[in-house]
Amino acid sequence: MIDTRPLIEIKKDAIRILSKQIGVIDTVRFVNQFTTGYGNYTEAREQQFRDMSLDGIISAIQQEHTTI
Repeated sequence: MIDTRPLIEIKKDAIRILSKQIGVIDTVRFVNQFTTGYGNYTEAREQQFRDMSLDGIISAIQQEHTTI
């Protein structure tokens, strides 16, 4: 009989190994290929940014980028 590990353990190991080998960002990009997401992205963004101007959005992105 072959012992099998729980899928969650395998998933954790795989993500840890990938992160170590190719970095966290590329690991996330790789994993995202296999997820379909949910909801309506366009409607969600329209709601999120409805009270902001383009200049306000750009300013928020620049501010976030400088705090990383």
